[in-house]
Amino acid sequence: QVQLVESGGGLVQAGGSLRLSCAPSGRTFSTYAMGWFRQAPGKERESVAAISWSGGSIYLADSVKGRFTISRDNAKNTVYLQMNSLKPEDTAVHYCAADDWNRLVVVRAPRSWGQGTQVTVSP
Repeated sequence: QVQLVESGGGLVQAGGSLRLSCAPSGRTFSTYAMGWFRQAPGKERESVAAISWSGGSIYLADSVKGRFTISRDNAKNTVYLQMNSLKPEDTAVHYCAADDWNRLVVVRAPRSWGQGTQVTVSP
């Protein structure tokens, strides 16, 4: 397991943008697939985006396609979630996660998580 630290959440108006960042604490993540999940109050946690360790495979949930982009810089040990055209329904705690592709995207049960960062989109 890897400890992950997110940053970049905040409050933004609808139509605005935010960029979330995630980096491991004290360990390289170059061999892990990385992803983002989110959980809104009263709702189940959902997978938002994922990227393979090479960056060659990317998953985006239908609800964010065309608006969100996931990328990674292995030299900086950082994964990013660029969120554009934000909507009030994007309001949630966003969590960074890491594991192999199968556990992250197929099973959706990664073993490494960050503490979460709040994203709030006002109407």
